[in-house]
Amino acid sequence: MPKVSSVVVPYAAYLRVYEPLGAFPESERAHWARYARRPDRPSYQDELRRSLADLVATPPVAVPVHESGDAFVLEVDGDVRVCPWRTRLRGWQALDGLAEELPPPVLDAVLPPVVRRQAAQDYERWLARNPDARPWIRTATWQVPLNWFVLVSDEERRYDKGTADVPPVLRYRTPMVQARRRVARALRTLRDTVEEGPLVDGVVDVGRWLEEFHPRSLVELDYGGLVHVLPAGELEDDHSAADVAAGIEALRRGDGVAAGEAYGRLVERWRAVRDLRSAN
Repeated sequence: MPKVSSVVVPYAAYLRVYEPLGAFPESERAHWARYARRPDRPSYQDELRRSLADLVATPPVAVPVHESGDAFVLEVDGDVRVCPWRTRLRGWQALDGLAEELPPPVLDAVLPPVVRRQAAQDYERWLARNPDARPWIRTATWQVPLNWFVLVSDEERRYDKGTADVPPVLRYRTPMVQARRRVARALRTLRDTVEEGPLVDGVVDVGRWLEEFHPRSLVELDYGGLVHVLPAGELEDDHSAADVAAGIEALRRGDGVAAGEAYGRLVERWRAVRDLRSAN
């Protein structure tokens, strides 16, 4: 594998689904079974470095020409579970949101309109042949969307401080059936207690996405590169999943004060992270 950069690429968090090998078509299953035995599998930072290398090319490459054959792999109780990168598909989908993230002059400088138009046309043709395609990974920059925390519990939280050579890790993993139950419970409470809006829509959206996968899958919420911009003390004290759960439970009980306090903690924590984006 060519070395693109030795620089650590931060600021993105990930929601991943790891499916059992049996969920894949037979031909693809054989590929992933072989892949899982490789000792040199790349990391999420490798994927980001490749993407950045494409953007600094002339002309920039908005979306990889070929789909990635890489994946993240977990072995749980002897069973292999795979989360394909599908970098090309995710690149096409990410282009749709760039206009909301970047001012037009910046967007045009990074990805000229002709490059974006060609990528959009390629995606339209590809989607016509693959109408049921969906990514195994969702990405968020400078935040962890609050609806992601609905899927996990504080008991599933894992925080490792890291060392001088190993970055810290903050992540949650939960069985798919548990994640779906939590979505269903949260939606019942939210629809009974708050108006339809972005919060409810976000939980509905992530719930529909989960329904696309095998019921024996694992769901992982990974802070990814956000660990590089949050001080160690803030990472250690970050229990956002617990705050989301507390807020939803308070709504269910009709305790608006407790719900407001939980929401306030979340807003304050994640506003501080978004402010770092503005400072850069």
